[in-house]
Amino acid sequence: MRYRMSNESRRTIAQIMLLNYKNNKLKYGLLTKLSQEFKVSRITINKYWLKVKEQLIEGSLVAVDRGYKGSKQRVIIDLEQVRTIPLHQRTSVRSLACAMNLNPSTVHRLVQKGKIRSHSNAIKPQLIEKNKHERMQWVLNHMSRINTNGRISFEEMYDVVHIDEKWFYMTRLSQKYYLLPDEQEPHRTCKSKRFITKVMFMGAVARPRITSDGNVNFDGKIGIFPFTCIVPAKRSSKNRARGTLETRPIDRITKLVIKACILEKIIPAIKAKWPERRGRKIFIQQDDARPHISPNNPDFKSAATADGWDIELICQPANSPDLNILDLGHFRSIQAIQHEKSPKYVVQLVNAVVRSYEEITPVILNYTWLSLQNCMNSILKVHGNNCYKLPHMGKKRLERLNELPKTVEPDMEFVAQALILVTHYHLNRVIEP
Repeated sequence: MRYRMSNESRRTIAQIMLLNYKNNKLKYGLLTKLSQEFKVSRITINKYWLKVKEQLIEGSLVAVDRGYKGSKQRVIIDLEQVRTIPLHQRTSVRSLACAMNLNPSTVHRLVQKGKIRSHSNAIKPQLIEKNKHERMQWVLNHMSRINTNGRISFEEMYDVVHIDEKWFYMTRLSQKYYLLPDEQEPHRTCKSKRFITKVMFMGAVARPRITSDGNVNFDGKIGIFPFTCIVPAKRSSKNRARGTLETRPIDRITKLVIKACILEKIIPAIKAKWPERRGRKIFIQQDDARPHISPNNPDFKSAATADGWDIELICQPANSPDLNILDLGHFRSIQAIQHEKSPKYVVQLVNAVVRSYEEITPVILNYTWLSLQNCMNSILKVHGNNCYKLPHMGKKRLERLNELPKTVEPDMEFVAQALILVTHYHLNRVIEP
């Protein structure tokens, strides 16, 4: 640690120098003696002497006090000015520091201390008034009768199968790795970053049946089906000869492709894996994407009612991916596991996605269904909008305590408000010419 002399010691040194200053000279050996006595370098003592001579020439009062007292005063930062800065100037630490007229390192320390928080913002679908009221009506329709506690709760949703499609890519555009300091960085290549190999899958999940003692009667996994085809290779390469059958992704997903997947894969999988007896109504929920078939499609109705089954196709509200289990979080869970397998070919990618789908436990899938009901409750609070933050209910802790509920109880105050808004909306539509 650097030794700092007090102002009193500096004045004492100056007085000793003046007393030993005769004939324009200091006493021989005085600087060395002062250096040893006050335990500072001779260079420091010489600097004091030069300053004393300079002040003697100017005729000013001799004082060799240091120019500051105590620690350096810190700059007072007004954090409230952050509210007045436009959001487009708060996208990075450097841009925010420039707007606040501060050093970027200062703003970075404020972020580390939690005085300024970092937020990643995801864009959401734009909703019109019709969408908001349809979302509220959808949530209200999923409320069951009064439960054992005498309160209204959401349905258990054991008779619903959610389906949706998603592209799964061979690799991420940017991948993070943890390496040793002397380890060589990985080198990844691709012909074009805009055209990374991808395959679309259609996933289908239902709510698992888990007993109070933890036994799984039904895991809820109907299946995940790739949109691929087997075609002969047009040209020879170092990997295979011309005409060799290979798996290729279907790039154009049309209504006929979706229809074939539902009729030939999803409906047979439901009939093969469903735990209850046939005859009970089952709902297949899909979004309103253009390639999806209509609920009144005659081919679907024929396949859905064959062999005594009663399966109905329903469409969730428009612009509402938060009302589908797969979009809500199940696809992201599959993708996180899939990227750990590092596939290199289409067949490996398909196998990696299917294995990742199977690795997700029924307990995690059941958590997602409870998150869906929390989303529904939040939709009522914001009157059908999607500007809400999903609340945490501590599912793992509740499960350890054997207190995890099957359904979420909605807030009756917001239920009443939603009923009034939906009723007024429908009345206005009837009155309008």
